[in-house]
Amino acid sequence: MMQKIPFNVKLFSSIFLCLSVFAAQLTTAQELTVMGNAKAYKQLVEKDSLQQMVELNKWLSSAVFDLSYATKNNFTQTKLYPAGNQTFVRLLVAKALQKVEQDLSHAGYGLKIWDAYRPYGVTKKMWSLVGDERYVANPAKGSGHNRGLAVDLTITKDGKEVNMGTWFDNFSDTAHHAFKDLPEDVARTRQLLRTTMEKNGFKALETEWWHYSWPNDRQYGVLDLSLKKLRKTAH
Repeated sequence: MMQKIPFNVKLFSSIFLCLSVFAAQLTTAQELTVMGNAKAYKQLVEKDSLQQMVELNKWLSSAVFDLSYATKNNFTQTKLYPAGNQTFVRLLVAKALQKVEQDLSHAGYGLKIWDAYRPYGVTKKMWSLVGDERYVANPAKGSGHNRGLAVDLTITKDGKEVNMGTWFDNFSDTAHHAFKDLPEDVARTRQLLRTTMEKNGFKALETEWWHYSWPNDRQYGVLDLSLKKLRKTAH
């Protein structure tokens, strides 16, 4: 005969309480940390200079800047940044893009920059419109753009965009790297961009031929600093 084990209410309550506290602590630990305080950012840079955000147009000598989100000429049809050609990336990203620019220049090409650093608040607005992780970062995770690690760009010839098959922010399979039904010249220039970016340390996003990210090897955090605040701290 199986012995009946008495139910201890106090013991059960204690175990349940401990598990609840542990679960709450785990959830908190997994929550995304977003830095929106300029003073905290400056302190971070003082400890690790490679965390620094720099103004990209001061690092590239010949690139064309056409920051689409600084105008209404983008998929949101809303101006999300101040007008101008000011955008930012982490220091190592800027140095790598210098090398990309030099490599393309030797082949007779240049760069056009559409977007780089994106404040976290902008990503939240985009997600509310698209909500598809193939094309817009989920704010629950943050993005490479929010961390100053991602850049949206293309190749130019004599200052004009080379035909890449689609414009940027084209949310279709035509923009995927795996899409093969392309004219030979388009396939060739897409491959040139990818080869050059990967040679210099960037990683391609398979669903967007224009999007490349730097590895998050220094635990770069998500930023929600305005361009105005970064302008006061960047070099």
